[in-house]
Amino acid sequence: MKRYKTGISQPILPSEITPESVYRERRRFMQAALSVAAIPMVGFPSLAGAAEYDIPADLPRYKGPVWLQQKLADALRNNEFSTRETLAPYYDVITHNNFYEFGTDKRDPVRNAQEFVTDPWKVEISGEVAKPGNYNLEDILAPHALEERIYRLRCVEAWSMVIPWLGFPLADLIKRFEPTSKAKYVQFTTLVDKDQMPGQRGFFSTIKWPYVEGLRMDEAMNPLTLMAVGLYGNALPPQNGAPLRLVVPWKYGFKSIKSIVRIHFSETMPATSWNDIAPDEYGFYANVNPEVDHPRWSQATERRLPSSLLTPDIVDTLPFNGYADQVAHLYKGMDLTKWF
Repeated sequence: MKRYKTGISQPILPSEITPESVYRERRRFMQAALSVAAIPMVGFPSLAGAAEYDIPADLPRYKGPVWLQQKLADALRNNEFSTRETLAPYYDVITHNNFYEFGTDKRDPVRNAQEFVTDPWKVEISGEVAKPGNYNLEDILAPHALEERIYRLRCVEAWSMVIPWLGFPLADLIKRFEPTSKAKYVQFTTLVDKDQMPGQRGFFSTIKWPYVEGLRMDEAMNPLTLMAVGLYGNALPPQNGAPLRLVVPWKYGFKSIKSIVRIHFSETMPATSWNDIAPDEYGFYANVNPEVDHPRWSQATERRLPSSLLTPDIVDTLPFNGYADQVAHLYKGMDLTKWF
């Protein structure tokens, strides 16, 4: 493995995203539609909204409760935290997924998750906090204004996308539960439901369910760390982690755990699924690092989707996925070939 040099900053590429004036018009349309609708809003708000994100008109549309759709409609883009790179087409984002609960093939989640029930939904808060308990998703989201952030997503398998997420800072949620001085780590757990998640029924499953992930407290409190409930202006589709998922843009995608049902605060580093399965391949930190290769492939470059054998879009991987200015200080003095 190669040693990584911290503190490297990289420029962001030119933008091809929709002008802010068009974006705001789409939001006004969503708000107007919701004000006269008595049933849950389904799918994309308008053809103009679909065109912004390159959404084919015949793709399946996803339901969301009215209360969540209203919050999504009120969200504005946070340009301070958004890359100006070309967005991945909506089709690629909803059909190219790693979500082993619904199968190991990239297309299994979109095929197997369409009947997944995400409303109602509860999240357990436990461990070193003053306010533990079981909270309805509505209560978790109620105090938080949602915003759109356009982040790079880099998979450990060396493919990547640029996705417009909708959510709110994880730090704002953590503060509400008042962690104690012993809370040094945060562990997240995905739902176990073998009736709804066929990937959990396999006798020879790679993963010992439930799927778990974790962050150090300062990583969880970093302004970049997002709790996402939507993408492309809509509620999260089930194959993308509905109704609540983590997005940590400077880490490999497997750290951004989906369909969260438990958030646990602890004094010691928590066990995490892939780190337990193959600790030599998947470190606890999983920071994107082009100078530390996976044992079975290089991490120096990535395949930016959409991409094909005939028209490959290969780009250089950036330290911390291009977010070094915001997060490199978290790892000052650490040997990132050991703590990978």
